[in-house]
Amino acid sequence: MFLLRDPSAQLVRDFVKSQESASCSYSEIGATREQLPEGYTVDHHRIELSSGRESFERAVAALKAWRQFDLGWVRIAPPGVPIEVGATVAIVTKHFGFLSLNAARIVYVIDEEGPPKRFGFAYGTLVEHVECGEERFLIELHEDGSVWYDILAFSRPHHFLVRLGFPLARLLQKRFAKDSLVVMATVATG
Repeated sequence: MFLLRDPSAQLVRDFVKSQESASCSYSEIGATREQLPEGYTVDHHRIELSSGRESFERAVAALKAWRQFDLGWVRIAPPGVPIEVGATVAIVTKHFGFLSLNAARIVYVIDEEGPPKRFGFAYGTLVEHVECGEERFLIELHEDGSVWYDILAFSRPHHFLVRLGFPLARLLQKRFAKDSLVVMATVATG
């Protein structure tokens, strides 16, 4: 959904509610966990955040609070949605003079003792999303104490305007990954 101004809290609630029973807009649900599908653009970004259990716990808490979306031009709505399979969210994005409201659902959660110790989740796009695909966000604590943030996604345009403006859509995807890495690195170092 494209908008000319910031959506009201009620509009977001209504939008999310309308998407709670919607299907994912792709068939390869959970593919960021194993084999990535063909026919999509794949993005993989990874950064060492810091070291130590405390940094890992800060990064996990940030992920659980959706802080990787606190970018000024992107946010998750409504705030405070728990990280659990089936949770539906709206991604509000400001770009090129307007906003878009996109729907996604958490399709799996990772919580492994390891090694490496890992926490993360993936969400998949729903029918009311301009893209089609899945994105995984992962925090890892390795045996050497290093803490890593990893984003893995596969996508392709779903909305005709995104197909027409594919280079601009790719620009926004790359900007999101870069900004998200910076935010998470800042959070992990305290």
